[in-house]
Amino acid sequence: MNQEEKPHILLIDGMALLFRSFFATSAMGHYFPNEAGIPTNAVQGFARHTMTATSIFKPTHMAVCWDMGAQTFRNDLFDGYKANRPAPAPELVPQFDMARSVSETIGWKNYGVPGMEADDLIGSFVQEWAGKADITIVTGDKDMLQLLRPGVRIAFTKKGYAVYDIYTAERFVEEYGITPIQFIDKKAFTGDTSDGYPGVKGIGPKTALKLIKEYGSVEGVIQSLHELTPAIRKKIEVDMDMLLLSKKLAEIHCELKMNDSIENLKIPVYDSVIRELIDKEGYSMIVRQADSLFFN
Repeated sequence: MNQEEKPHILLIDGMALLFRSFFATSAMGHYFPNEAGIPTNAVQGFARHTMTATSIFKPTHMAVCWDMGAQTFRNDLFDGYKANRPAPAPELVPQFDMARSVSETIGWKNYGVPGMEADDLIGSFVQEWAGKADITIVTGDKDMLQLLRPGVRIAFTKKGYAVYDIYTAERFVEEYGITPIQFIDKKAFTGDTSDGYPGVKGIGPKTALKLIKEYGSVEGVIQSLHELTPAIRKKIEVDMDMLLLSKKLAEIHCELKMNDSIENLKIPVYDSVIRELIDKEGYSMIVRQADSLFFN
């Protein structure tokens, strides 16, 4: 494949879009049950969002990445990982499998690895294809900022299906003053309340950034403890184990072997056969969205 034909891969964080779609409509009590009475609000929102993303970003190839259950290798590292998150609403539970199923019906390639999060699959795709393809990641998860590099951009969901906040490596460096990979070190200090790990108590984003800019990494800070103010040194010494553990929890695992050729990631052609299959499942809003995007 020569330079002119460099593929553009769209990586969809399926979980992020599914949860976002669920909460956007369930907040108003709208679940859009199908004939069997099963809610479809998250499924239809996910598919409509993904279709719109393909029409906006115009990728040549695409993969949808999923979590496979709540238990991951990070829970083995730290019992409290995501322990503060409530169980999914009962109306959402059946929609996890339904979303993967409708995604496969449309012809999108789906990926999920037990014990891993969608982030880890997306990170592994970036590791495998960076430089060989242009990559756009659609997510709502700021953890992904660490994956930025030349040729990789992140489209953070912002409003509706079509408004995104787009980050490139250049924008990240400009805003944060560190490299994307150092975002892991920043999170090691600040922790992540939504993921349930604390980092170093009493060290916020500003101090964390200052430390990383000056010493480069968690390890660099630890080697230079004698140079820090007594107050900051004490905080780090007290929470040293959690600091090192938080770095492991914050880092996206990018070493999974996806073992798929680029041909398998080709964007499917949305045709009348697929339209009929989706319609038969009772997903009328997906059909309407597809009609407006692909048939008008």
